[in-house]
Amino acid sequence: MKIIIATDAWKPQINGVVTTLEKTGEELTALGNDVKYITPEGFETFPCPSYPSIRLAIRPKNKVASILDEFAPDVIHIATEGPIGQAVRAYCVKNNLQFTSSYHTQFPEYVRLRAPIPVSWTYAFLRRFHNKAKRTMVPTASQQQRLLENKFSNVVVWSRGVDTTLFHPRDKNFIKATRPISMYMGRVAVEKNIEAFLDLELPGTKFIIGDGPDLEALKKKYPVVMFTGFKQGEELARYLAAADVFVFPSLTDTFGLVMLEAMASGVPVAAFPVTGPIDVIIQGETGIFDNDLKKAVLKALELKPDDCVAYARNNSWRNCAETFFNYLESNIKESQIS
Repeated sequence: MKIIIATDAWKPQINGVVTTLEKTGEELTALGNDVKYITPEGFETFPCPSYPSIRLAIRPKNKVASILDEFAPDVIHIATEGPIGQAVRAYCVKNNLQFTSSYHTQFPEYVRLRAPIPVSWTYAFLRRFHNKAKRTMVPTASQQQRLLENKFSNVVVWSRGVDTTLFHPRDKNFIKATRPISMYMGRVAVEKNIEAFLDLELPGTKFIIGDGPDLEALKKKYPVVMFTGFKQGEELARYLAAADVFVFPSLTDTFGLVMLEAMASGVPVAAFPVTGPIDVIIQGETGIFDNDLKKAVLKALELKPDDCVAYARNNSWRNCAETFFNYLESNIKESQIS
């Protein structure tokens, strides 16, 4: 099958969306498919307002149409709602082509944190964008329910995976610091609600692994916290595995891939009881979610690392890609019937 995956989120960004699309594409290719990405690479770009490290394509419509005409895909998946996603959607609507989409980010809530735009307005925009899709894929059942309550249609669950060859238990002595070590890993930005973690009075040492627009401000505000900056690959995996508890303070993530990576590393998770954690964490086994984040952290420290690892190993990228492929294949079959 010839598959187009269109996304505004792509390398050099390192986040859950990029990882999911990259790993899914690798597995689809291994299964014998021809996968082509349409990303901001090769387009003139501009920095995303309030997040300059993210580059967005400028006027991509004509080039997107040329790529699609030349590749002639069997199926088209639109992963994001930015300029690339908008251009591919317009092409599909103009040419009466079916497509699937995915909803990776609590965009209405993110926008509201950065600008005084009502959440209902952003949901209306996203509903209009996604309701043209044959299926809109979301990572969890609770996110599916949220979109259905906001009058989205054809919403299905497409879960996530984890690379257990990279993320697995390692030597805790990689980090020399007072224990227990409580760690956050990911984008350092307002929507991640990191200060809810940093404000906690906890024993041991707090670590923040990652980069983002709020990094310098948080380093000044919390001088006793260990900020490592951006890490990747083996070094990132070693840091994560050296933690005693992984703290996921976000209230707006749709999944939180880093939670699976922590579990695969033998590190239990502490989080709030919101979309993402309530679907990913097995309460009292692989982590603790509680409205009292400090309570969640202290209880998570008592959990068994082996239970976390066993759970994570059941979530492979191959299973993730097969679910994705089945939705694409269903599109073709339903199109043939109609």
